[in-house]
Amino acid sequence: MTPHTSPSPGLLPPALPDREHWFELPSLHISVRTARDTVRRRLRDWGLPGDVCTDAVLLVSELATNAVIHSGGTRVLCGLSASRRRLRIEMHDDGHVPAGPAGSRSATLEESGRGLLIVQQLADSWGTARSDRTGGNTVWAVLPVEP
Repeated sequence: MTPHTSPSPGLLPPALPDREHWFELPSLHISVRTARDTVRRRLRDWGLPGDVCTDAVLLVSELATNAVIHSGGTRVLCGLSASRRRLRIEMHDDGHVPAGPAGSRSATLEESGRGLLIVQQLADSWGTARSDRTGGNTVWAVLPVEP
């Protein structure tokens, strides 16, 4: 095993600058695919690691699906903000249905109901709140970018 040494300052990789991207979609099932594709492209453009991109796309898929199915709204707003250390994903809806219980359990044989459990497993932190952007709900999740 070799000891860990820090590279000289001139050899450090450039820091990922803080970046932010927002996009809005109609609250339709087809929008979930559009959200996944949009996030995948944006995070690749930003040069984020592949495993972060994969986890982020899965999180966005789950959050968008929940917003489309459960909010009763007409649109969803997705926000991404990245820094060198973390990626924050936000999914806002304009519905009037309160956000569901965090981490609710679904029966083993049910086809759906595991979205928030997946979010809970993948994210470093996550939560729900009333949205100050749409008047509905927001669910957010944070992924680490660098160990």
